Amino acid sequence: MSSGSPATFPARDVTRIVLAHVAYRLGDALAGRLTGLAFEEARGLDALKVVLPTADALVISGLWRDELLDLAPRLRFIQSIGAGTDQFPKAELARRGIRLASAQGVNERAVSQHAMALILAMARQLHLARDNQHAKHWRGMIADIATREVELGGKALAIVGMGRIGARLGTLARAFGMHVIGVKRTASVPGPAADEMVSADQLLAVLARADFVALTCPLTPETEGLIGATALAAMKPSAVLVNVARGRVCDEPALIAALQAKQIAGAALDCVAEEPLPASSPLWVMPNVLITPHTAGETQRYEENVVDVMLDNLGRLWAGEVELRNAIV
Repeated sequence: MSSGSPATFPARDVTRIVLAHVAYRLGDALAGRLTGLAFEEARGLDALKVVLPTADALVISGLWRDELLDLAPRLRFIQSIGAGTDQFPKAELARRGIRLASAQGVNERAVSQHAMALILAMARQLHLARDNQHAKHWRGMIADIATREVELGGKALAIVGMGRIGARLGTLARAFGMHVIGVKRTASVPGPAADEMVSADQLLAVLARADFVALTCPLTPETEGLIGATALAAMKPSAVLVNVARGRVCDEPALIAALQAKQIAGAALDCVAEEPLPASSPLWVMPNVLITPHTAGETQRYEENVVDVMLDNLGRLWAGEVELRNAIV
């Protein structure tokens, strides 16, 4: 993509930074570095609109709205707080000479561990155990073998998207004795993260073999709605879908229908199409669904990790460099 001229970026001593997030303590993390940089924090959209006109650099994710661009005449750099950047108008940023970088990699450990935790939780039926705990119900022994807890050893895990998160998940899953099949755009030689690597055009065949399917791919025009009615129909009735990617990678109405019809055994979702998940969604009350509120990437070190990337990129801009870490625009 085209990008604005690095020469237009202001000098370090006059750069003003805005940190915009409803919860993350990015200001505390930046202040702790003793950089002397001028920054302001905005906890909501109204506060952001007040401070944005003087911002040269903006650190933001969920608070982004396209109309903010017209309030930011000085803006030259946006550091996304998350790995995803589908919310940003990339062509318009390029036209205005505003650089954009993602925070790819800052949460790869957290998200891969969260995905593994969801796989374990579904395999060991921890979601049902929690429901029983709330109901003060002590579940008895199960005679029906098909409905008992699962041992992961020997089970097949299809990982759709073998980037940093997918590769880390594959390594974790193999440590539990799972057979890992990585799915990416083009096939490659398996490494330590997978037993097999196949291309995206083999997805339906892989889904038919998998006991667990984990989505770790980015949201792109090619992956939006990737797991729809056809893909769900290809899965085993005993299979579980795990989504730690983006909600719209999965066709949510098709997923709900498949779960209701017991076409697949269950789903563990860290992301949904509309967030927060509407109270009217059937997903809330399905016993075979485990939901976490898009928290896979959250850790006690998240702010520090984002500030690391931001300071790296600011240093490159101050030096007049063109290449940014995780550059998008």
